[in-house]
Amino acid sequence: MQKYTGYLFVHFTGEQPGGEQIYFSLSRDGMHWKDLNAGKPVLVSQIGEKGVRDPFILRNPLNGKYVIIATDLRIEAGKGWDVAQHAGSRSLIVWQSENMTDWEGPESHEVGIPQAGCVWAPEAIFDEENQEFLVFWASMVKEETDEEPRQRIYASRTRDFHSFTPAQKYQEGKNHIIDTTILKAGDYYYRFAKDETVKNIRLDRSRSLDKDSFEPVASPVLDTLLGVEGPAAFRFNDRKQWCLMVDRFAEDAGYLPLLSDGFESGVFRIAQDGEYDMGETKKRHGSILNLTEEEYQALAEKYGADGGR
Repeated sequence: MQKYTGYLFVHFTGEQPGGEQIYFSLSRDGMHWKDLNAGKPVLVSQIGEKGVRDPFILRNPLNGKYVIIATDLRIEAGKGWDVAQHAGSRSLIVWQSENMTDWEGPESHEVGIPQAGCVWAPEAIFDEENQEFLVFWASMVKEETDEEPRQRIYASRTRDFHSFTPAQKYQEGKNHIIDTTILKAGDYYYRFAKDETVKNIRLDRSRSLDKDSFEPVASPVLDTLLGVEGPAAFRFNDRKQWCLMVDRFAEDAGYLPLLSDGFESGVFRIAQDGEYDMGETKKRHGSILNLTEEEYQALAEKYGADGGR
């Protein structure tokens, strides 16, 4: 098993000019972050909507590449959220790299079903049993029994992030659901998702990625923490503790770390102000990748950051 010594946060920064592009930040402890590339975008999309949000980074064990997928959306263009939800891009934007410092792309891949109004916050998790990735995102869709269209999670499968299977419905509820993220911890897959109606994060778990196998995990802290979205979860490198980052969009306050000794308990402790520093740039919905020392040093050298603490 690889030894990880740092963390990369891939994110966007907001609806200001240039904010809806790909930004990188580094951390040694997962709680204190330093912006890379002098706080400027590392990757820029000039295709599709000419903006990207909600980036998700992963390693592809099938070919050794790093992959970033993101929402094809630029709210700064002025079309507004109603158009974005009901008539937005049905494509996701993809970059790939062999070293995280030289990237190929962006490419646009249409994955949303024809009646979908958008494809938001794409993420992926490697399905070890089937040796492929489950890719999932939120789409606004009106089904025959719906009075109004509703945000649901749809999913596709891929091995190379160039070709994707036809999308199928993966997760839905009585309310709108967006911003789903899934990670494996022990014997379970844990799934965090934003209830877009209530504006909080819900947690469930399953021993498999089968869409019908998830069961809810009660979490009083998540139930009562309102006005948050963009959940991003990772395990700390140096201890058996987990972090769930949530974007406090309602307060325009950026990310907040929630700490847990195990997601199965549903217990989270909200980090206090003095425990973390998210860096100079406000970070919006993104994802965090644990880094080896070689990866950390390569990113620090390429994009300009202190390679030490």
